[in-house]
Amino acid sequence: MREPCFDNLLKVLRREKPNRPTLFEFFLNIPLYEHMIGFKLEEESALFSNPKNAIVAYQTAGYDYAMILGSDFSFLAGEVASKKSHSLNDGAVIEDWESFRNYNWPDPECFDYSRLKTCEQDLPEGMKMIVCGPGGVLENVIKLVGYESLCYMLVDDVDLAKAIFTEVGQRLLRYYEICASYDSVGALMSNDDWGFNTQTMISPVDLRKYVFPWHKKIVKVAHKYGKPAMLHSCGQLEEVMEDIIEDMKFDGKHSYEDKIEPVEEAYERWGGRIAILGGIDLDFICRETPESIRRRAIALLEQTKERGGYALGTGNSVPDYVPWENYFAMTSAVTGKM
Repeated sequence: MREPCFDNLLKVLRREKPNRPTLFEFFLNIPLYEHMIGFKLEEESALFSNPKNAIVAYQTAGYDYAMILGSDFSFLAGEVASKKSHSLNDGAVIEDWESFRNYNWPDPECFDYSRLKTCEQDLPEGMKMIVCGPGGVLENVIKLVGYESLCYMLVDDVDLAKAIFTEVGQRLLRYYEICASYDSVGALMSNDDWGFNTQTMISPVDLRKYVFPWHKKIVKVAHKYGKPAMLHSCGQLEEVMEDIIEDMKFDGKHSYEDKIEPVEEAYERWGGRIAILGGIDLDFICRETPESIRRRAIALLEQTKERGGYALGTGNSVPDYVPWENYFAMTSAVTGKM
């Protein structure tokens, strides 16, 4: 097991050359976490409610950090079909001003963040936590309203849409403010999917009005505490990349797909202005041979090693349908372990 060194990831996020090749992943999957820690979790939430599990899993896998939720803070919505995928219209609970007023808006102050303090005793020297959110601003609004209903609302009742974005945004901002204050936290991840394969989910104009201002404040909170902020957002975001880099000022961007823009091209296009995290296409990881995956990973590290600002990982995450040997073929380009 190699020793973690969060400074390597910090150098990546400063678009510098790290001391050694560095791994980055948003999240793995429960069976893989269990494999890393060596025992079966009683429930999925144990990974996040007990940071020691996440710390052991990420360190064993070769990462310099552990990704975690700062508390159990979240926005409750209706039932969603328990399937591998679901409609973005399922579970909506707000449809008009009455349901907006009756919704039980969670107070981030009322949740327990002590895991971010207690984890200090379990963190190996050189390792830090990265805190992600319980979804992002747009994701949670869609969760509460439904995607199609939100699209109509942005035309038919702009004031209601704005009010919902405000309620969600200000609560997520406070959540990140609380998390950023802990010494164990080395960086913040603002995770909020904004796009499809061909375009943004709502117009760039509406994103700039209702979504981006909150992310800009989240980044400012991270920077206030001397910590970098990363964006995880899927989809075709070319129209808003200048916003991500110049307005919101994210330090790193995660989530790439070959059918949108291969990470090798994204690095050449944007890598001088924002750190590029992960990027090996998930479909590629699933379908290709371990040898092919390892070759691509090594080539990416060669492409980026002198200029820096890159950490190796998948384009999105490691869901449970990814063959383990393929995942380890990718990480072996850094760890040396297949």
